[in-house]
Amino acid sequence: MSLKQIFCQDKAISILQRAYTAGKVPHAYIFAGQEGVGKFTTAKEFAKLLLCKNPVKENDFSDSCGLCESCRLIGGDSHPDFHHVYKELLQYTKDNQDKKTPLAFPIDVVREFVLDKVSSRPGLSSRRVFILSEAEKLSDEAQNCLLKVLEEPPEYCCIILVCTRLDKLLSTIKSRCQTVRFGPVDEDKIIGKLKDLGLDETKAGYFARLAAGSLGLACQWAHLELDEAQLYRAKSRIIDSVAGIEYSAALEVAQRFLEESKEISAVWEKLDSATSKSDTKRRTEKTIVQIIASAFHDAMILNVTPEKPLINFDQKGQIEKIARRFDAEQAAEKVTVCFRMLQWIESAVNERLIFEHLLLNLADFDTMLISR
Repeated sequence: MSLKQIFCQDKAISILQRAYTAGKVPHAYIFAGQEGVGKFTTAKEFAKLLLCKNPVKENDFSDSCGLCESCRLIGGDSHPDFHHVYKELLQYTKDNQDKKTPLAFPIDVVREFVLDKVSSRPGLSSRRVFILSEAEKLSDEAQNCLLKVLEEPPEYCCIILVCTRLDKLLSTIKSRCQTVRFGPVDEDKIIGKLKDLGLDETKAGYFARLAAGSLGLACQWAHLELDEAQLYRAKSRIIDSVAGIEYSAALEVAQRFLEESKEISAVWEKLDSATSKSDTKRRTEKTIVQIIASAFHDAMILNVTPEKPLINFDQKGQIEKIARRFDAEQAAEKVTVCFRMLQWIESAVNERLIFEHLLLNLADFDTMLISR
């Protein structure tokens, strides 16, 4: 792949091109945007350009050659001047081999994989590039540790923080980095990619709309569907259950959703072994909550602008059933409850409590919301 092949991020690529052409690449960037829109891919391809020994220029667009030793080493994840830093590296730090991957991005990883390496001059190229994934999860102490580099960066150093939540970064971090914003990927592009992976038109359309512009997330769901997780069938059951949910059966439905989550998570762990099991479990829980939220979002839309396309276009009958039961304002309240549960998931609240709380609150609008 190359920078030229990255689609739907023309503005971000243009910013990087101008800096490279002018010879004024900042020492630190923040690539900000929702999950799965190409931030890490762009960061790696930009690093490839910065480290390339024979960059090519065509129609004022600079790109890596893809053929030199540097490009080949990055392609094989073995370039001595390219460093991908992520929180799962904790197990490779000196004193944490037996520790589980935490929710937060720990200071030990920043200290050993950034600070201890940044002072060494490049070995093969003219720069050293560090990409920090999930920068929004950097603990405050890890961010303050990183500031030591950002305040006095070596001239050969370029650090890229890949981030989905700018509000989670300290103002002192943001003030020392250039922020490049990434937008959502066009739905048609996502559908085309999912069909190339092997999904049929209906499934590709559904996962593309559910992903709301996140190509990466849609592709992960597609791989789950093509494996043994049968995510599409699971989502159909989830929508069916939500459409007919009664307060008396809420806990039973919550238990079914919990079991569904565990089955999907087990497949996801096999497909993405580089991600910690706890993070994979949270991804699965978030997916189920997003599916539920999409049903009430569709019901809200159906009550206000019925001509607008639905996410769950393939289960319109069930969406109409929800829309008859809850008006637009009530459906919007249900969506709010779902988003509150997404926050609980990020905070590592017990999954049983999350699903029970969610289903009890969704079962009847007259039921008092526990969180109020």
